[in-house]
Amino acid sequence: MKLETIIAPVSPQLKDFERHFRLSLKSDVSLVDTVVRYMVKRKGKRIRPALVLLSAEAVGGISSSTYRGAALVELLHTATLIHDDVVDEADKRRGWPSINAIWKNKVSVLLGDYVLSRGLLLSLEHEDIAFLHSTSTAVKRMSEGELLQIQKTRQLNTYEETYFQIIGDKTA
Repeated sequence: MKLETIIAPVSPQLKDFERHFRLSLKSDVSLVDTVVRYMVKRKGKRIRPALVLLSAEAVGGISSSTYRGAALVELLHTATLIHDDVVDEADKRRGWPSINAIWKNKVSVLLGDYVLSRGLLLSLEHEDIAFLHSTSTAVKRMSEGELLQIQKTRQLNTYEETYFQIIGDKTA
């Protein structure tokens, strides 16, 4: 089954999500807005927000908090991709030059931090404490998974159990 078929029921809502997502990234700093515009134009498939929307639809309907939750998930995902490109020294993301390839590591790391903070602030502004808890737990697990992978790569003693822990934590 194709992805388009799966997300078709929430396709109109994904357009609304895009508006929420862009607004959540707005800044008074022109460099931030420039890099964000570049980033948003090279968006991914939006699987995570689609899953949030589909889940909400399945249990009672999409509300404003659904859009905030979808934005938070996508903001977190985007921040981790920006940071991963720096860590991995990636020159490309989805076939385009990565943010760090264009604006270098300092801007990339700070933009990743900005994107993450926008998601957290979006939740705080609406007192979505459950969202914050879930997101904080996911960020902690992803960071620990990445660091455990680095540790085990250097030690060259990764067992299957540790390998699956790393995979689980990195995807949180």
